[in-house]
Amino acid sequence: MNILLTIFKIAGSVGLFLYGMKLLSDGLQKCAGAKMKAILHLMTGNRFLSVLTGILVTLIIQSSSAATVMVVSFVNASLMSLTQAIGVILGANIGTTITGWIVAILGFKMDITVLALFAIAISLPLMFSEKTKLKEVSEIFLGFGILFIGLEFLQSSMPDISENQNIIHFLSRFEDQSITSMLLCVLAGTILTIIVQSSSATMAITITMAYQGWIGLYTACALCLGQNIGTTVTAYLASVGASTNAKRAALAHIFFNVIGSVIAMILFRPMIYLINSITPGDIYTMQGEELRETLPAFLAMFHTLFNTANTLLFFPFINKYSAFITKLVKDKKVYDEDCYHFSYISGPYMEAPELYLLAVNGEIKKMANLTDDMFKTYTEAFARNDIDINKIVQDLKKKEDYADQMQEQLTNVCVKAQKENMVASGSVSTFLRVIDELESVTDSIFNLIKLTQQRLEQKLTYTQEEEQEIRSLIDLVSSFITFITEHVDQGLKKVDLETAQTYERSINKQHKTLSERIHSRLGKGADDVALELIMLEIERNLEHIGDYLINIAECYHNVTKHTPLPSSITK
Repeated sequence: MNILLTIFKIAGSVGLFLYGMKLLSDGLQKCAGAKMKAILHLMTGNRFLSVLTGILVTLIIQSSSAATVMVVSFVNASLMSLTQAIGVILGANIGTTITGWIVAILGFKMDITVLALFAIAISLPLMFSEKTKLKEVSEIFLGFGILFIGLEFLQSSMPDISENQNIIHFLSRFEDQSITSMLLCVLAGTILTIIVQSSSATMAITITMAYQGWIGLYTACALCLGQNIGTTVTAYLASVGASTNAKRAALAHIFFNVIGSVIAMILFRPMIYLINSITPGDIYTMQGEELRETLPAFLAMFHTLFNTANTLLFFPFINKYSAFITKLVKDKKVYDEDCYHFSYISGPYMEAPELYLLAVNGEIKKMANLTDDMFKTYTEAFARNDIDINKIVQDLKKKEDYADQMQEQLTNVCVKAQKENMVASGSVSTFLRVIDELESVTDSIFNLIKLTQQRLEQKLTYTQEEEQEIRSLIDLVSSFITFITEHVDQGLKKVDLETAQTYERSINKQHKTLSERIHSRLGKGADDVALELIMLEIERNLEHIGDYLINIAECYHNVTKHTPLPSSITK
């Protein structure tokens, strides 16, 4: 019964720690949302800035799991290149070591109950403030308070085993520094981190167990190595069902941490010796209470040195590493799966509300590219008689269905974000309208290819004059689609809007002229009524596309006047 009670106490303490960390992370993300965007915009192909960004973002949101899931999400949304993602992941591994230092310094050097109550006391009045910013700050303090309470309970829940020689003898077996013992400890650290989904929480457990005498130095260090492997699972799960590049980013994270842990196991004793030389005291000669007091800082230093050394080892080879991962995970056509998945997945410590628009905007860019691709396919098939029209129709139907799925899922995300007041309502409304208009464009393009199929089934052929009449309008619409596609992730300035309006006026003018010609020929008794009616439907659908595109242009111009759109990180 006592063992069961102890297990529940430890589990509850870890639960409090995790909940406190989630509150802290959410509050920091909400408060620092705009700053995070500014930090993310610093990233270019420069490896130094990518690593620095990873460190800063992880320090801000206090979770490497959140940072890596965010990276996978951005890569999936084409907001970040794989090379940039690898740099950020390297930096995130350094940034996450700060939690170990917080636990080591504050958790064991002072009465953290006082700290916890002080933090909660500050959060209480802020919690009832009418100002959103103050409520977000209250989450930060409340998160710190609950985190410290969880840590205090974790310390007090660990039973004293100093009188139990059987347990001490059993645990001492893992201190023999054998390969088997080290691998078992690494495996235990990996499994524990996968279960709690937080290397920071596992690090806190490890430091606490070492402080309470449950495990020795070598066991604790081996558990730290396992934690670095276990934390990669969160990003891997985020990449399931995501794009090829997102899978590459997750795999890069796994390889990085696994290879680093293997190297650390090989150089285990030299690392221990090095850390002992740069930390106060001598763990080889200290015993009892003196050793117990030194272990938390020693383990925090081990965690920091390991991740820093691993980053420095990989840093010169980021580009080559990226190329290797790219070759390892082969490209897959965007529409091969037939199903669209919006994979901006939030991890257990990441909501990143201020960054939702970045991901959604990246998906809208994909949708615009899909529209451009569909129209180019139609343009090539428009007047030809020597094509497999059924295959083309099937291909465009597949893409049109894909666009429908994009519309549904992205709309759900935008509505959810707006309901929960996660992002600015003006930007969300713009995105909702743009998504709807782009989907309407894909519908019209599919209608156009069906008209081509109808023409071929009826064995109708354009005259040179008829083909040129419609071709001129098609080329104009194609240029307009390309123009909009190039601006969907940037917004439209006044001069850009004027260009869009010029396109739309030209399309309307040509539409009117062509419509009058067709009606005139029909009024005079056209030779081929069926073909004239098909041409009439073609020019109507082209004119509708022009209307949808000008609506998109006006939406982006209006939102740009008030709030600049979140642009792609890779720009």
